[in-house]
Amino acid sequence: METRNPRRWWILVVLCLSTLVLVIDGMALTVAVPSMTESIGASAQDTQWILDSYILVFAGLLLTSGSLGDRFGRRKVMIIGLLLFGAASLAATYCTSPGEVIAARVAMGVGGALIMPSTLSILITVFDEDERSKAMAAWGSVSMLGLVGSPVLGGVLIDHFSWHSIFFINVPVVVLAVVAALTLMPESKGPWQKADPLGAVLSAVGMTAMIWWIIEIPQHGAFDGRSAVTLIVAVVALGGFVIWENVTSEPMVPLALFKHRNFSGGSLSLTLVQIGNGGLLLVLTQYLQFVLGYSPVKAGLAFVPLAVAALIGNGAGAGLAAKIGNRLLVLVGMLLMAAAFGLLSTVSADAGFTLPAVALGLLGLGAGLAMPAAIGALMGTIPAEKAGVGSALNDTIQQAGSALGIAILGSLLSSRFAREMPADSSAQAKRSIGDALAAAGGDAGLVHSAREAFTSSMSTTFTISAVGVLAAALLATLVMRDRKAAPTDVQAEEATLAA
Repeated sequence: METRNPRRWWILVVLCLSTLVLVIDGMALTVAVPSMTESIGASAQDTQWILDSYILVFAGLLLTSGSLGDRFGRRKVMIIGLLLFGAASLAATYCTSPGEVIAARVAMGVGGALIMPSTLSILITVFDEDERSKAMAAWGSVSMLGLVGSPVLGGVLIDHFSWHSIFFINVPVVVLAVVAALTLMPESKGPWQKADPLGAVLSAVGMTAMIWWIIEIPQHGAFDGRSAVTLIVAVVALGGFVIWENVTSEPMVPLALFKHRNFSGGSLSLTLVQIGNGGLLLVLTQYLQFVLGYSPVKAGLAFVPLAVAALIGNGAGAGLAAKIGNRLLVLVGMLLMAAAFGLLSTVSADAGFTLPAVALGLLGLGAGLAMPAAIGALMGTIPAEKAGVGSALNDTIQQAGSALGIAILGSLLSSRFAREMPADSSAQAKRSIGDALAAAGGDAGLVHSAREAFTSSMSTTFTISAVGVLAAALLATLVMRDRKAAPTDVQAEEATLAA
């Protein structure tokens, strides 16, 4: 008897559109960073806050929004998130200062936190284990199309209009996703349970404080002044959250999920990957535009090898997972990713694009193989009634890793760049490569020094990224386990007779 939802593939289309909104925003913004910062006079710290404010709010609210979806309806929460995200994107098109852009990004972070857990939780409840790998591959493939399409489209818009237009491309996708959700998707929710307001407050305060502490490390250090206060708030709130969730009769978050090897191994290894990936797009976009002199459109097209290879990896991984298991697939994929970062660490200022193109292809192939397999393995351990908050728990851990990666790699890039610049360079020239090129005023020697300094700094960040991904591969291999195949009828009968 057919128990699968007959509209499940149409539902997948809605989920892909909803996820596409988040992908388009992230990639288009990355390409627009150089022109946007110049237009609004943003400092290096402003730029980091424009990127990190979204992550700060997104990560802080993920657990609460996931539990809201389980409690009140995942479709309802996702649609509210889409509407908020679209409205904030539209507002961003009118921004004229760094503060206004940051405010818009904060609102978009709230919307994104409502969208993300709902999409993945609906996917795992609609598709059973036999079809889940195919659905995950399709979901991941659409994200890859967004990766290559949005920077190119964003680059075209920047060339013909202004950086404001990159936010506007979110609006039609949001409208399409909302209409599709209302017409194609049934509501999905878990069994009603008592609210956990204390858990919601502790998780939001703790995660926000922790991400804030990570972001502030480059400017204020890890344990000095207000950083120490922020860290104490994070530790107390998150510690209280863990204790409360273990003693309350109806916890918001099922922390027992970490007892499953696939959940703990998959989520923690993905976190290490996110730390390694933290500075990839921002660093490489600056290399393409400031060192190689690419236009925004050409910089967007440069990510084609990453997206195409990821599509190939996604397609191949869906079939390979059933044959060789998720654990081996994660290992192979992450080793390819580590090799890609190793290649990127050898790029020089006059190397051109051939070597980065090969590295991006390897990175995309590895990510296409490893990421869906790791997510599929850990999501398979989450009970359907906790799908929303379970997926949010995984998302939260990964977002913390991403913020940590951006903070660490961004700080390392800036400090190393300042050290590599000539000692007689101005303070402005030592802040960033964008500032150095602006201060050069036609001085070919300073331009050359800035490009060499940036490439050397980039090499260090990618070396650390390679180490992080290797650690992720080792963790996944040691902790994760593949599900054992069910015994055949003959084996079952033999076991019965032997008994």
